[in-house]
Formats: sequence, structure tokens, C-alpha cells
Amino acid sequence: MRNPHITLATGVLIAAMCSIAPVHAQEISKSTQAAASNLTGLHDFDFEFGEWRVHHRVKRAADGQWSEFDGTCSDRGLMDGWANVEDHMFNKSTGVTRGVGLRAYDPKTGQWAIWWIDGRDPFGALDPPVKGRFDNGVGTFYSDSMIDGKLIRARFIWSHITPTTAHWEQAFSSDAGKTWETNWIMEFQRVP
Repeated sequence: MRNPHITLATGVLIAAMCSIAPVHAQEISKSTQAAASNLTGLHDFDFEFGEWRVHHRVKRAADGQWSEFDGTCSDRGLMDGWANVEDHMFNKSTGVTRGVGLRAYDPKTGQWAIWWIDGRDPFGALDPPVKGRFDNGVGTFYSDSMIDGKLIRARFIWSHITPTTAHWEQAFSSDAGKTWETNWIMEFQRVP
């Protein structure tokens, strides 16, 4: 037979825990938000959510000539806004290829990190992410990588952003950023 005092004590304990748990959870949530104080850039890439037509200009490494082709891009948010993914299809004269850009926001630094996956070599090693932020409507992101045994600094720039258009370009520097050579340009046009 159950002891009524133990049953009553258990009920009181459970009721007390239930009333304390939400307050404790709110305190944890507030402390997490305080630690994640730099949320100013969290929505910087929201402009890109949706479907886009993209015109590409790529400078060929072999001969320095520019090639042009069109493609599409679909972008959507992930992780409740803390990340997003950009899915590209490239319609080249040699055939269709794909690529994926993955971005994640770090509230401790207020920066985004961007990784690229090339569909032509999906098991290839990921380069170090470019990292940076937006200032006055322009996003600038940098990384250092080894290309053909040489230290190369990469730069991505997002600019000319409107509700229906955006401009992106990639440039490399072999002299630690003193000079830059642009080698890929994308002009985005939102699909209505």
C-alpha cells in the first residue's frame, strides 16, 4: 500500500519542478542570447533566398580568356537562419555541371563562413572557408589556400544588391592582397 505522505510529497516535488523548469529554461535561453550578442549580420544573406537566373563570366587559367555561360541558382535558409545553402546549375558549352555554396553565421565574430562544393569533384577536399561580413551593403570575404603549391589569398565580394539583382565576384592574390585578379563574376537576376 502506498504511503499518502510520500505520494503527496512526490506530487509537490513534481509540481515545483514543473514551475521551476520553464524559468530555468528562460534563464538559459537569455544567457545563450547574451553570449551570442553579435546578431547584426544574421540576416545578411536573406536577400538571396529564392530562385535566380545567373550569368557567369569565368577567366580561364590556361589562356587568360573569359568564357561566358548562363545558369540558375536556388537559395534557401537552414538552421533557423544561422546558415543557408546555394544550389547552382551551370549550363556550359561542355555540358551541365553543379556546385553548392554552404554558409554559416558565427555570432561570436559576427562573420559568415562560406564553403564551396564543386559537383565535378564532389569528394575533393574542401578549401578553407572564406570568412567575412557585410558593411554598407557590400559583403567582403577572404581565405588563404594553397593552389599549385603557391599560397593564394581568395576574396569574394557581394555588391549592387537590390530586391531583383545582385553581383558577386571572386578574385585571387598571389602577393598577400596587394593586387587582385578577378577570375569569376556572377550577375544574378531574380526569377519572378
